[in-house]
Amino acid sequence: MIPLSFAQRRLWFLHKLEGASATYNMPLTLRLKGKVDAGALHAALRDVTARHETLRTVFPEVDGEPRQVVLDAADADFAWEHRQVPEAELRAALEQAARHPFDLATEVPVRVWLYETGPEDHVLLLLLHHIAGDGWSMGPLARDVVEAYTARTEGRDPDWPELPVQYVDYTLWQRELLGDENDPDSVFAQQVAYWREQLAGLPDLVSFPTDRPRPAVASYAGEHLAFDLDPALHRRLVALARQSNTTVFMVLQAAMAALLTRLGGGHDIPLGSGVAGRTDEGLDDLIGFFVNTFVLRTDTSGDPAFEELLARVRRTSLAAYEHQDVPFEHLVERLNPRRSTAHHPLFQVALVLQNAPSEDFRLPGLQVQAEMVSAGTSRFDMLISLTEGHDAAHGPTGIETVVEYATELFDRATVEGLLARWVRVLEQVTADPSLRVGQLELLSDTERDQVVSGWNATAAEVPGTTLAGFVAGHARRTPDAVAVGCGAETLSYGELDARANRLAHWLTGQGVGPEKLVGVELPRSVEMVMAVLAVQKAGGAYVPVDPDYPRERREFILADAAPVLVLDEAALRQDLSGFPDDAPETDVATAHPAYVIYTSGSTGRPKGVVVSHQGVASLAYAQIERLGVSAESRVLQFASPSFDAAWWELVMAFSSGATLVVPEEGRLVGEALREVLAEQRISHATLPPSVLGALPAGAESGLPELRAVALAGEAVPPELITRWAVDGRVVVNAYGPTESTVCVSMSGTTDGTVAPIGHPVTNTKAYVLDAALRPVPVGVAGELYAAGAGLARGYANRPGLTAERFVASPF
Repeated sequence: MIPLSFAQRRLWFLHKLEGASATYNMPLTLRLKGKVDAGALHAALRDVTARHETLRTVFPEVDGEPRQVVLDAADADFAWEHRQVPEAELRAALEQAARHPFDLATEVPVRVWLYETGPEDHVLLLLLHHIAGDGWSMGPLARDVVEAYTARTEGRDPDWPELPVQYVDYTLWQRELLGDENDPDSVFAQQVAYWREQLAGLPDLVSFPTDRPRPAVASYAGEHLAFDLDPALHRRLVALARQSNTTVFMVLQAAMAALLTRLGGGHDIPLGSGVAGRTDEGLDDLIGFFVNTFVLRTDTSGDPAFEELLARVRRTSLAAYEHQDVPFEHLVERLNPRRSTAHHPLFQVALVLQNAPSEDFRLPGLQVQAEMVSAGTSRFDMLISLTEGHDAAHGPTGIETVVEYATELFDRATVEGLLARWVRVLEQVTADPSLRVGQLELLSDTERDQVVSGWNATAAEVPGTTLAGFVAGHARRTPDAVAVGCGAETLSYGELDARANRLAHWLTGQGVGPEKLVGVELPRSVEMVMAVLAVQKAGGAYVPVDPDYPRERREFILADAAPVLVLDEAALRQDLSGFPDDAPETDVATAHPAYVIYTSGSTGRPKGVVVSHQGVASLAYAQIERLGVSAESRVLQFASPSFDAAWWELVMAFSSGATLVVPEEGRLVGEALREVLAEQRISHATLPPSVLGALPAGAESGLPELRAVALAGEAVPPELITRWAVDGRVVVNAYGPTESTVCVSMSGTTDGTVAPIGHPVTNTKAYVLDAALRPVPVGVAGELYAAGAGLARGYANRPGLTAERFVASPF
């Protein structure tokens, strides 16, 4: 009974833990043109399994430990299937066969199918489990199959030299080489000490954009795609490697680390890689699992020039190769990283250069062409395998690349996009290795145009008007239409306009005008609405102060804003009957302030955000376009006056000549709010998701007149949109910082899995940028910047902070 090699041992335990699967299957597929001697081929493959013990080894558990049991060549037979298959069904048959789950305890780790699609058209699928072979093994396998098939077609035994050792010999030798892990002078102990220091503090997971959230348990479902790095780029990679005293692989590794950093992976990038593990010439002709995996850790911090990053990669890579003997399986056990069923330990992306001997299947009388068939698995998030091509003079002819990727994370197009960015990085750094990581351009011209212009094509002609202008227009055209109501109190547009005009005359007499601020310390009410409108008609800007705020916050706002005066309930009790019903003459322009809203101060001192009239008409246009507001609409006034959502509600109602409904206090949550929505026949409501979610079960189907709901102020659960978007109701996620005219973007209908913030609203632009104010690729995290008509003027009395936060647009 022979123990398993360390690499085999890990696969065996994974097999036991996860059950039989195709995750570690290695399919080799050959299309054979010509007359195939199936008997000779079968006999040849039996010869090869007789020659290589690993192909006739089973791995049972004995006394709780896995063991290798080499079967006698006469008793060990692999599964062989020869059958006819129509060409149209061939691909499905190959993929099904490649997914065969080996039972390692009882089944030899090789199976063969010979599919006949025509008299002289065959496809051979040789399926090998990774526990019995590796990429290098395909070279010896090819040589031995060619020799054996040639011999059998000539009626003789294969004429090959005896192998000096078998895989079981390597297994015992490996343990002797590494020594006792408890001996501090052993290779094992010294190399483990190196890796313990080298990988200290390694991140558990390197994250970059995926198409779907990572599941709690990885299924290892995968696919592959192939592409080539062209000869011209290959030549430049060789030149840069020579110039920097590195290797082509080191250049590729450094570029991938730089790319993952720019895609949001952080500045500590571990990449998996592998070495052949055949440290003795006597192992070169063996089929077996010798390859060892290790971690190449790259520090991309400090925004280094690529040539500096390449120097870092060279130092860490050379040290890693000097300590390549410790099996990866032991590293995982000894370093004991946080284990997860969701991802591979220590690294999730692997980059491997295949330097194995070529697989030259020159079978007599046949034209042989290798084809790619996937077992439908991926051991990592992404495995990138590279094979350099060279001409007779050893000149570079391109790099063949095969990418295996996890399909539960990525769509094919996403992987293709990542590879295109990698190539873009390689082209830039080979042209100018002094470029810093942060200077690398990741977007193509088409992508850049899309994110800068295409998704920001929001321009529309809108009137240069104000909220007061909207109300005055409706007062002229439909003076009897109801503008605002609260309980039994209602005002028509004509009445609202006249009352606001009288108060506005009084305000102008108190010195209110353009660039002047007026505090409005009133609860949600008809009077609050009229007061806001009056301040606007006087040319001033209102500063809402919620009467329910703590005294300290109210005092801070009034002291910081320094308004000309404060409108409270006492101020509104004065007799204004002597003032005219028409609007006062003012020089107000859309560039003048409309309101100043103070932030919560949760991240420091509250800031007064100065918002002009400029974005009002664009906001109204967006509300009409996205939410279908009209003169027949009834708009709920839910928000506290101290939030800019109250301004959104005023604009929504008064721009369209709709009715603004102000509920009585105490009727803003749960069943009471549902009753308001029903009794007042509300058609348009803007609510925090938590408030909408707290409405009684079934409310979504019991409010037929509620035609549009905007969710704002909190993260939106996708299922909430799905639940309420019924019977033609529009439900949107509206997003905007205080530093804009309420809303920067609105979503459309979602698929129920995510609730995005949507696209920019009318005359607004939104960009996701990096620290250098450059657009980031789709899916990559960055800072959200807003621009356009709705942008605030800045912070009241904070010129330094305004200059810091309101930056010049680079577009």
